[in-house]
Amino acid sequence: MIPDTVDPITLEVIKNRLVGITEEMGAALMRTAFSPNIKERRDFSCAVFNHKGEMVAQAAHIPVHLGAMPFAVSEVLKDVEIGPGDMILLNDPFRGGTHLPDLTLVMPVFIKGRSPDFFLVNRAHHADVGGMAPGSLPLANNIFQEGLRIPPLKVVVNGELCPTAVALLEANVRTPQERVGDLQAQIAANRLGERRIRELVAEKGLPETRICCDALLAYGEKIMHHIISSIPDGSYSFTDFLDDDGISDKPVPIHCQLNINGENAFIDFNGSSPQVEGSLNAVRAITISAVLYTFRLLGPEGMPSNSGCLRPLHVITPKNSIVDAAFPAAVGGGNVETSQRIVDVLLGALAQALPEKIPAASAGTMNNLTVGGVNPANGELFAYYETIAGGAGGSPFGIGMDGIQTHMTNTLNTPVEALENVLPIRLHRYTLRRGSAGEGQFRGGCGIVRELEFLAPVQVNILSERRKRGPYGLAGGKNGLPGRNILIREGESREIPSKTALNVQAGDRIRIETPGGGGWGKPSDMDIDGCFTNEERP
Repeated sequence: MIPDTVDPITLEVIKNRLVGITEEMGAALMRTAFSPNIKERRDFSCAVFNHKGEMVAQAAHIPVHLGAMPFAVSEVLKDVEIGPGDMILLNDPFRGGTHLPDLTLVMPVFIKGRSPDFFLVNRAHHADVGGMAPGSLPLANNIFQEGLRIPPLKVVVNGELCPTAVALLEANVRTPQERVGDLQAQIAANRLGERRIRELVAEKGLPETRICCDALLAYGEKIMHHIISSIPDGSYSFTDFLDDDGISDKPVPIHCQLNINGENAFIDFNGSSPQVEGSLNAVRAITISAVLYTFRLLGPEGMPSNSGCLRPLHVITPKNSIVDAAFPAAVGGGNVETSQRIVDVLLGALAQALPEKIPAASAGTMNNLTVGGVNPANGELFAYYETIAGGAGGSPFGIGMDGIQTHMTNTLNTPVEALENVLPIRLHRYTLRRGSAGEGQFRGGCGIVRELEFLAPVQVNILSERRKRGPYGLAGGKNGLPGRNILIREGESREIPSKTALNVQAGDRIRIETPGGGGWGKPSDMDIDGCFTNEERP
């Protein structure tokens, strides 16, 4: 229950103060980072936790990061003796991480006494953390091939950067200067957050701030109970598929049985595929993130997003499965691809209960592209990572947006100027993919065509989905067009698999055509909005 001693105005002020702290942390991280992936694409997230390790506030950053962060803080509290000025780094997916490129940095804040009163946390996707391929998202079949695995490790001790920890990181990555620069940006972001927390406590007092944090958790729980109570009681199930795991060509099912009982939701993923040989396995933290995100979509704008929202959501994941993988499974794609399909499955189940609210499927893939090699401009190794947007699903409220990141990701694109300035890459084409949207009363959004020419020999890895079956339509709407990956060499084009690793030569091009969103409602005979021409209609 929300404490009676907290009035609504004070609670709203504290909520926005805490969210403001996380947003300011993110701005500092973005401004001071070295890599385009963090500086330009903003592939990072920041949050504030209370003394118990419960998330009380988050910025509007990356959903797949934020819902999983409590697992990381829990591991730190369990295994590490921490003191003032310490910061703990981790990325181990089986110890609170998501996938290896996401480095999480946890900082305790001591106000009074010998135990932390708050934790500042940020998680940033580093463009390379070692492993068998540049970018650390290879076609792997075990975690060891994916990169350096870091259990909770003190990287800052009593305010000083630990040289041995930094040396360990530098020795295992292709771009050590960039990695250390990004890590120092994460450290700076947490230190800024600490200053702002201390200012808040100095103004409000520690007891009142703690009471407000507890009240925010209770408020999040109360709103989520209300959201669930608005869903008709009953049992709803849905199954969707990943194209394949990159090792075999078999589709990978994800099944959800959603049971709504009053103010509580029971989300059971039994019936989903066992964990696979390839890298699409998701750890339980990823599945929890996707569930929290999906139910949060049903809430009002401005509701708190915190650990309290999770309390009415009871998630059942079978062990050793695609949604709860066990060591030593490869998990790089579980974070970026399987998380998207889990959302599709949940929305498919919810559409049966709330047909007037739920959109058709969006692109359903982050279209991950990693590139690495030697930059001829300076003779140094480089590693580059980007995701490419697609079409959003049409909904009962209107057409889907064109060329936008959807659901579990929330990044920007890499600007052409930044890309061509620092890497041996030329962008040949970047446009909407006409004809890719699923038709309907409200069509889906169009995907994107992005074509890159490589100016030097490089290694390319692609990890993508929705290449065999397009995003589903709802209420009579048509599916969006599946995506395509194309290699262009000496004027000849050939389609390449959704998950592939290849060495390209100078002058080769890769063209990524991303899926369009599914349509909602039966298409009419009337002409629809300009994503199609008559010649381009599927």
